[in-house]
Amino acid sequence: MYDVVIIGAGVVGGMLARTLSAYDLKICILEKENDVAMGASKANSGIVHAGFDAKENSLKAKLNVRGAELMPQIAEELGVKYKNNGSLVVGFNDEDVKTIKELYDRGCKNGVRRLRIIDQDELHELEPNISDKAICALHAPTGAIICPYELTIAAIGNAMDNGAELKLNFEVKKIQEHDGYWEIASDKDTVMSHYVVNAAGQYSDAVAKIIGDNSFTVHPRKGEYILLDKECGGLVSHTVFRTPTAMGKGILVSPTVDGNLLVGPTSEDISDKDETSTTIEGFRKLFDADTVKNIPFNKTITSFCGLRSVGSTGDFIISSIKRGFISAGGIESPGLSASPAIAEEIIDMLGVHGLVLCKKNDYNPYRRTAHWFREASVAAKNATIAQNHAYGRVICRCETVTEGEIIEAIHTNPGARDLDGIKRRTRAQMGRCQGGFCMPAIMRILSRELDIPYESISKSGGGSDVICGRTKETL
Repeated sequence: MYDVVIIGAGVVGGMLARTLSAYDLKICILEKENDVAMGASKANSGIVHAGFDAKENSLKAKLNVRGAELMPQIAEELGVKYKNNGSLVVGFNDEDVKTIKELYDRGCKNGVRRLRIIDQDELHELEPNISDKAICALHAPTGAIICPYELTIAAIGNAMDNGAELKLNFEVKKIQEHDGYWEIASDKDTVMSHYVVNAAGQYSDAVAKIIGDNSFTVHPRKGEYILLDKECGGLVSHTVFRTPTAMGKGILVSPTVDGNLLVGPTSEDISDKDETSTTIEGFRKLFDADTVKNIPFNKTITSFCGLRSVGSTGDFIISSIKRGFISAGGIESPGLSASPAIAEEIIDMLGVHGLVLCKKNDYNPYRRTAHWFREASVAAKNATIAQNHAYGRVICRCETVTEGEIIEAIHTNPGARDLDGIKRRTRAQMGRCQGGFCMPAIMRILSRELDIPYESISKSGGGSDVICGRTKETL
């Protein structure tokens, strides 16, 4: 019997699990995929929004500003890369100027600090590669960037280090209410808990419906991205937005915390909650991005697509129709930014529902960064290699990732179990060759460390087999 079961191992579920793990509670996270951070948390812009965009007095506004304030300390504790690079919303005409003034006023009401509207000269001084047609911008110095999947992995790993459990490949099919507890079942397993939090992202409405909650719906909004090589990362220093529309914040151009350049997302409402293909139509929209001059799209190393969970209310949905069961739905942008504050909000609700919160004496909020080896001095690296030769064998040449780091990713909570899991934890396969060189070697390491057949290694869990068999055994 658990005290709290969390359905969904995205950034919201991860932040909640980590925050709850500071208390004397038995916690379990359920995830239907083969790894954590497999939904919106693995494919978004990685922006910690300042908080000027959400409508005043909304949950989005309140939790965005609070979450952004908490994020620097959380990133430091979890060893996650975070950069306070600031953001710019660029205007090109009189209508844009009007929108920027509205965003400034809204941001001030939301409590965003140090907002300014800057003129054309200052804008081009800050960002020389901004389009010559740009006439002004809203400057938000508190805006930042972070790696969304690294944050999620680290939060869940820290929760597990503090006693939380994680069950992967657990797709919730049935939830039954009993006297004082809930029974949650997949096709193969069942768990019981006094309290349940539904943080299932795109499927949060489907999970809510299992217990008879039809108060909200969620639909996917598709966003395609292009990622450029690290040599392009200095094209801009800020996160550069166009003025927003009803469909979102528009196509942005931003550096990433790893030094690449990101362009996207597009915005298209769709019905299929698993549709993440990229399209030529999407690429055309990204190629037309006009806030920044001379984006070198010939330096593209990959493209990807993410789905935002758009709720039916226009705001974050954090609600409960039955005691002991809380749903968090419609957590679209700025959900990443707000995630630490969403965790606080849900914990307050759990307290109202009767959950007793007693702080642990041995809670440890800190986690060693996954990048400790590459960030070490030459002397420290040599000392590590002398103790463990695996750290001296480079497996991924593009990103200079060693065998020791890959082994560590497999055995550190939550351990990688497939190729994409290694990619998100170590950046192996994220360079120019996109795994063309290192993939077979990583598969051998996974096979050896997990003691499973080489041919059973997948890209990202069930249905993503990499090979069909051994060459001399095929007909």
